[in-house]
Amino acid sequence: MTLPTLLVITFASILPLVLVFVFAFSEIRLVDIPRIGTEPIEWSLANFERAFGNPTFWNALGTTLLYATLTMIGSVGCGLVLALCLRRPFPGRGVVRALLLVPYVLPIIAAVTIWQTMLNPQYGIVNAIGREFLGWSAPVAFLNTTTVEAWGIPIPLSLLVVVVFEIWSSAPLSFLFITARLQSVPAELEEAAALDGASRWQTLTQIVLPQLRGVILLLCLLRFIWTFQSFNEVYLLTEGAGGTQVMALKVYTELITRADIGSAAAYGLLMSAVLTVLLAAYVIIGRRKEAM
Repeated sequence: MTLPTLLVITFASILPLVLVFVFAFSEIRLVDIPRIGTEPIEWSLANFERAFGNPTFWNALGTTLLYATLTMIGSVGCGLVLALCLRRPFPGRGVVRALLLVPYVLPIIAAVTIWQTMLNPQYGIVNAIGREFLGWSAPVAFLNTTTVEAWGIPIPLSLLVVVVFEIWSSAPLSFLFITARLQSVPAELEEAAALDGASRWQTLTQIVLPQLRGVILLLCLLRFIWTFQSFNEVYLLTEGAGGTQVMALKVYTELITRADIGSAAAYGLLMSAVLTVLLAAYVIIGRRKEAM
């Protein structure tokens, strides 16, 4: 009875993974697809050697790590703040909670269209407000400007816009996870702390936040993994312009633009290697906590 499920897993997950390994260690392009199976495979490390020797690979990796880290911190942090602010009952709390979920359930195409319209240099509301009230001398191309100078510090503008968009769209999920965990925190602990003279800040830092440590760690790991392999948001917003070419876009470029299947597979394996290290670290930390 499990055979249909095993077949689906084999053809949808295991077989593609095996092919990625094969392609990554061989010289193969899209034009070579019809000859697969008729000619022997020439195994080599050339794809990985070219990747490590290519400055664009390291730029894409650095951009991806920065993008994933900032998004992880912002998404989990915003979700935590929102969950704590909406923890106590007040009139209209249900409506506010429902509205907070709109960015998460909004289709990605609709969300990107809204942001592109707001940030458009010609008719976007952000540039209109900036020029009218903030004294901007010229409109700002938020989605294709690599860096801007602010107080003598170069700021990756387009990358930060993509990060803010990702935080806006993903923070509601963190809010849901943390809210669910908060509802299971025993109220007796806070009442006992209040009777012992603990302040609200002490109750928050010494009782509430320790109860959320596990879910916050899990959210950080999941958010980093999801953002590290993010493609749709970055591609639809900037198509990699303005210094926003992340690793997923690099894989897409190697496969579609350069028609190099081997190179694209090598980049994909390198992405998987980074995520595997993070997952292993999470599992080790979790086991050490259980042992304690």
